[in-house]
This record gives sequence, C-alpha cells and structure tokens, in this order.
Amino acid sequence: MQHSLSIALTSAALIVLVFLLAAKVSMDNGYVRLRERDFNNGKFNSVGVSQRNALLSEIKERHRGLLRYYTGSAWGFSLTYRKGPAGRGLGLEDDTFSRTLEKIDEVHVKALSTGAVSAAAAAAAGCEELRSMSHFEFLGSGYTKLVLKGVLPNGTAVALKSVNPQGVDMKRCVEGFGDVEGCYRLVSYKLIKEIVLLQRLQHPNVVKLQGHCYTSDPGVRVSAVLELGSPLEMIQLLQTPWEERFRVCMSLVKLLHYLASSPLGSVCLLDFQPRQFVVVDGELKLSDIDDAVAGELSCREDRDCTLQFPTRNFSSPCSADGQCRGLNEKRNLYNAFRYFFTYLLPHRAPPTLQPLLDGIMNSTGDLSSGINKTLEAFQEILHLYKSGQYLQNVSSSLLKDYVLLKGFRTKESNDYKCWPSYKQQSCLLSVHDMKEAAGICNSHSQCQGFTVDQQRTWTGRSLASFRSGFSDLIPDVNSAIYVKKGAGFRATA
Repeated sequence: MQHSLSIALTSAALIVLVFLLAAKVSMDNGYVRLRERDFNNGKFNSVGVSQRNALLSEIKERHRGLLRYYTGSAWGFSLTYRKGPAGRGLGLEDDTFSRTLEKIDEVHVKALSTGAVSAAAAAAAGCEELRSMSHFEFLGSGYTKLVLKGVLPNGTAVALKSVNPQGVDMKRCVEGFGDVEGCYRLVSYKLIKEIVLLQRLQHPNVVKLQGHCYTSDPGVRVSAVLELGSPLEMIQLLQTPWEERFRVCMSLVKLLHYLASSPLGSVCLLDFQPRQFVVVDGELKLSDIDDAVAGELSCREDRDCTLQFPTRNFSSPCSADGQCRGLNEKRNLYNAFRYFFTYLLPHRAPPTLQPLLDGIMNSTGDLSSGINKTLEAFQEILHLYKSGQYLQNVSSSLLKDYVLLKGFRTKESNDYKCWPSYKQQSCLLSVHDMKEAAGICNSHSQCQGFTVDQQRTWTGRSLASFRSGFSDLIPDVNSAIYVKKGAGFRATA
C-alpha cells in the first residue's frame, strides 16, 4: 500500500465499513465489486470521444506493460480494441484483448495446480471460496488498493486486496474520464501486476499468493488473497533485542540477493519503504510489489545511469548493449541502508561484532560492495553469533558462584527490567550458554540468578530470565535455575 490510513476509525464506523465491504464481497461472485452508483454523478453518459480515446490509450499502455510479466514475454497477440457506442463507456470487448487478459487466470490455475502453493491454500484460492469469507476487518487502504483481513471457509486468516473504490487513483480517473468501468479496469492493472509478480517471484521473504479471483464478465473484477502478516512497525522494532533486528536486516538482504537475479531478471523496488513490508513469524516479507520493475534501465551513455538520492549520487556505466548494469541492485541496496540498516543494525550489538557491522554500514553506505559481498558479511556475523565464537574472555569459573537447581522454575511474575528485553516488564535475554548468562547476571547489580527452559530464539539460543529474587520455586522437569550462592529462595510443593 502506498499510504496507511492515518486516522483511526471509530468502532461504529469500522463496523459499518466491514458490513459494507462484506456485503460487496458476498455479491458479484466473491470479489469486491465497485458499484456504479458509488461514483455515478451524471458523467457516465456524457463521456466524450476524446475522453474515451484518452482513457483507452492509458489502458492499452498499462496492458502492454503487463504482458512481459505473464510468461516472461508477450504471447504474440496483436492488440486491437473496439470502441463502445457513444455514451456507453469503453467497449473493450475485442476477442483478442479479452483472451489476452484471461490468460492471467490460466497462469494462476497452473501455479495452484502444480503445487506452487500449499494444498490448503489451493483449496481456498478461487472466487467460489471468496463468497464464503467471513470475519472481515479493515487493515488499511492506499491510493490504489484496499486491504481487508478475512477468514476463508477452511479457517485460514488471509489478507484480501482489491481495488479501492474510494482511493485517489480511482477518484481522479472517474473525475477525469467519467467512466467507472473503464477506470476500474485501468486502476486494476496495478493489482493484476502484483498478482502476476507474486506468482513469478516466489521466495521466503515475499508474501505468498494464496489465491485470487479474476473475472471479465460483465466487467473486470480482481481480488488477491495473500498470506497474512503484521505491519512492520519501526518504532516497536527499535525496542526489540539486537538479534531480532539483525534477523529483519538479514531477511531483507536475502530478498535483495534474490531480486538481483530473479526469474524475471534484475528487479528494482521503486517504492522502498518499511510500509511495503510485513512480518510473518518473525521473518520480514515484501507485501506490496506493484511498484517493482523488472529489467535494467536502458541507456545511451554513462550519464543516463545515475542514481540520485537526497545526500548521495551513484552511477553505473552504460553497457555495450545499452543497459545500466547493476543499477537496480545499487538502488535496492542503498535504500536498505537508508531505511533499515541505519536504524536497526549497529545499535546494542555484541561489542565484538561491532567492527564487522561497521564494515557493512560503510560498504552499503557508499556502495563499495554489492549484494553478494553484503550477504556473505551477514552470513559470517550470523555464524559467529550462533556458534558463540563472538564471546571473548568468558570463563567457566563464573558458574562456580551459582547453585544449580534442576527441575525447577520460578513462579510467573514481573521482576526488574533491562533493555532491550524479550519481555517489557522483566529481563528476558538470549544467551549462547550458561557461562554467558552468568556473566550477564554478574553485570546487573539487581541480579541474584536466572532461569532457563526449553524456549529458543530463531538462532537456536536459549532464553534466560534474570531475576532479583526467588520467592517461590515450582517443580518443572524442563527448567533449571541458577542462583547466586547466598541468595535466599523458597520452594513450593
């Protein structure tokens, strides 16, 4: 989405909105349909020939831009269009045109039937299932698209994207051309592009297309069913432990590495903002891809291959075949530095890893390294962190100051806080081993010990809960407590 809704909806308004949207979904074969009366202000029957031609020209241009994404190349169909009767809007019913658009469905069905998505998703992917969707919630809207949360008949919660009838793109088009159906077709191309790109660009860090609904009779209507994620909230992310922030940055690097040489070639993300991403089970995923462009920029000379940012400019040479080779990769990587690495990567990192992180910041900030070297640097840091090799001067003797109580845990309660913690009201940190946990406890003046259980982070590290006291101990075969010698505690039967 290009813009999130900035003003919170009241409860009553949200209920009304969900009811209206659910009603629209239940009609018209399971997709959100734009009703003529939403915009019909008398202009529809006064569409002039010049307006029709102008709108038709824009639709043709959008359509040509999409052909390359359907199968990697155009199908060889000639594009001819028939104008509708005066006063009746655009008559885009030419057989060739309709058949070309309908190929989208064939691509989708093939992807679903060949196992491109899970069997459960395939069973909930079509227009028929969308009619039975329930429990709608408004998630957001932008210039082009409306996003709802819904529940499919099999109980799967998904995100449902459709053309936003109240969006800026739709309103401007109707005001300019007075043709609701023609404008819907024009605006829907961004959603169609997103559906096709999500099928072609399948990667763990791109949201999964769970299904779609596309129909062209009586008018084009499109909806996309996507994997449901949580919006990426940078302010909240800044308060999480470094390990989780590193995970987000590494997810992004792996995505950019894939986009640099994807099945569509080099892909550039023109709208590179945190709002284009969601988080699914801790993994960063690209969710808004309609502004992506495949293929390098064409050029005649080197100065055509220039990237301009607010504080820096970069360039690539124009190749002999007239392509700005590597320019997409540079744009993506520098935007990752601007919007993600700068805020998430270096802060509160383990001190021994700081020089390696500084190297990443420098090389991506001046683009002295490409995505391959950047991914290698991230992988090296991850290896050092997971293996514990980043730890220095951590002595085994630290544990001699602690009494080990196996088979016990503490009663759930808040204790002293530390930052950044996995729990806001306590001090819960990830540790490589118990020696590191003992070292952390010794560095906290309040700490009298720590507990560990079978919880693990995404790197396989243990979670240790540091405590200022142990008033109640509860038997638990999956837990252990390390208490400083001399600290008091009381067991509970």
